[in-house]
Amino acid sequence: MIAEIQVIPRPAGTAEDRYKHVDAAIAVIQASGLRYEVHGLGTIVEGSPEKIWPLLQAVHQATLDAGAERTLSLIKVSGAAQAGGPRVEDLVGKFRK
Repeated sequence: MIAEIQVIPRPAGTAEDRYKHVDAAIAVIQASGLRYEVHGLGTIVEGSPEKIWPLLQAVHQATLDAGAERTLSLIKVSGAAQAGGPRVEDLVGKFRK
């Protein structure tokens, strides 16, 4: 399964750390042990549905736990009927330099 999540916490951070709440969300993804790519407008994660679904919830919650007053999470999910499914590299590899 592939998932892309963009968290939009309000506020995004603090006066001292502009992206504190977003960074807290990314830290949860980094600690997951799953393959991921951070982009300017979201983060893509690859893994089994059993790992991805709880991770998405934890990423959203991490922004609130870090001090955000509220958070909007935009999520895209791609899954396949059979285990395995496509990987990010399968989908975009030919466009990378």
